[in-house]
Amino acid sequence: MNHTASGPFEITLNPELLSNAAEKTGLGRMSLDKQFHGELEATSQGEMLSFRSGIQGSAGYVAMETVHGALHGRRGSFVLQHSSTMSRGIPIQSITVVPDSGTDALSGLTGSMVITITDGQHSYKFDYALPDHQI
Repeated sequence: MNHTASGPFEITLNPELLSNAAEKTGLGRMSLDKQFHGELEATSQGEMLSFRSGIQGSAGYVAMETVHGALHGRRGSFVLQHSSTMSRGIPIQSITVVPDSGTDALSGLTGSMVITITDGQHSYKFDYALPDHQI
């Protein structure tokens, strides 16, 4: 059975140094810290690699983040994998739970997330499923 969690979140991005191999590529590297609210009460930490083209509104990023907290009251952790692009202002997001990354009461978690930014405020919609014995 599928479920949905949603709510706001805050994010802090900090620039990080690139590897020697990547420092002249035009890539950017950031660490990220998030605080999720709503049906997902959690914190996360991760890293992002990004690229912004010379065309306004065109960019891409990949990221991995580990989320620790409670999803509809079930405590545990899981990892999200991001691979998203923006083509002249039109976003295409792929943010999914890494298979078998769920721990504790979130063991077996699967799902995908969509992030929305409106007037500078971030929010998430997380469609997910847990094994029948955990719901």
